Amino acid sequence: MRKTILSICLFSIALIATAQLTSNSGKFYTSFSGIDYVFVFNGITPSTEITYTGTGTSINWYKFTDPTISISNQSYISPDDATGYILNVDGKVTHIWVIDYKNNLPVLSTIEPENNPGSQCEEVKLLIDANVPQLTYKSVDGNPHILIRDFSIKYKTLTWDDKTTSWKQIDTIQTLILSATQKSVPAPFCNTSFTLSGDQFATDLGLAPISISSSQYTSVAVICHATSIVTIRDAKNEAERPSQASQVSGSAPLDIQFLSNANEPITQYYNWGIYQDNKLVINRTDKDHRYTFTQAGTYKVKVTVSNSTCSFSDSITVTVSESDIWVPNVFTPNGDIFNNEFRVAYKSLISFQCWVYNRWGRLVFTWTDPTKGWDGKINGKDAVAGPYFYVIKAYGSDFDPNSKPNPITKERTGEKLRKGDINLLRGVGN
Repeated sequence: MRKTILSICLFSIALIATAQLTSNSGKFYTSFSGIDYVFVFNGITPSTEITYTGTGTSINWYKFTDPTISISNQSYISPDDATGYILNVDGKVTHIWVIDYKNNLPVLSTIEPENNPGSQCEEVKLLIDANVPQLTYKSVDGNPHILIRDFSIKYKTLTWDDKTTSWKQIDTIQTLILSATQKSVPAPFCNTSFTLSGDQFATDLGLAPISISSSQYTSVAVICHATSIVTIRDAKNEAERPSQASQVSGSAPLDIQFLSNANEPITQYYNWGIYQDNKLVINRTDKDHRYTFTQAGTYKVKVTVSNSTCSFSDSITVTVSESDIWVPNVFTPNGDIFNNEFRVAYKSLISFQCWVYNRWGRLVFTWTDPTKGWDGKINGKDAVAGPYFYVIKAYGSDFDPNSKPNPITKERTGEKLRKGDINLLRGVGN
């Protein structure tokens, strides 16, 4: 983030102040406490200049050490390292500090991850041997200020790819301040080496940053990304049926294959728990887990992956619909594509049975699969058009055998008891 801020500052000054100050080499920064500009050069030579390019007429340059004696009344000066300057143009004062980066080069000797697997589940501490001189400037009042030198740590880790539904190995770059007491980075999820390079001033100056790498690190951090594959049903008379593999809600029975997607072989152990109302319903220790939800409600499916050192958890919420049933009062088995069977519309039915009787009370058809229906035939022949009587007895995902029956329908919670007439019509067009 700090590096980004510096880049933004540099861009801003290029737009606003280059009409006032420029240089034939180096980079300049703003937004530092107690000063207007910090100029950083890669080697100050007799030809190095800082130039005022504005339209002012009265120009005078001074040093911080003696702000009363002008050192130049020209539009430019040849600066010295570690020196502060005051530019006065028609009474408007600008404060500048100059740093020669070449006199403050970092020396990077070694970098190694700490040998402490028990503390590397979340982050990895890096042991770095380096000599990084402080880049400092002074404000006009003489107080010193330190410029933060950002170094970068590059290493490999894993990121989840939704398109391929798999882990992808990537290079990640973290910013590290070598003057900080604790030097650590987020733990990688695969074996890798660490490369230290920097700093940001070298990059801004167009220099090849100094770089060193560690030996190969063996990762201990585990991670998983729980996903689900729902068994798809295509019966059009079922409401809220699961229709996409990514769905985790719908009509029961809801059959789902859960995948842990852990970073193997670092992950060694798996534990699945299915909870409803914070109560454990089932527990498994397989890598992946299949379960059929038959009771209405909201479930939390949690997987925990681990090894002898680290653990990580992920979860999926599953919602199973409450049951319902809708019965038509007419069907038209006339050979077109509409309404050719007597079928119920439903959701979350666990068991179902329907009996159809003719007007004399004779049983003409029965079935137990709610996705199917009566095609209007009796023993393979077209049944006579007219009214028929049906009886339905079904139980849903929300069935509670201990619930109190409804005084009117006599149904318990989740129980579907239906009786009524169904009219068979023939010769009816669309």
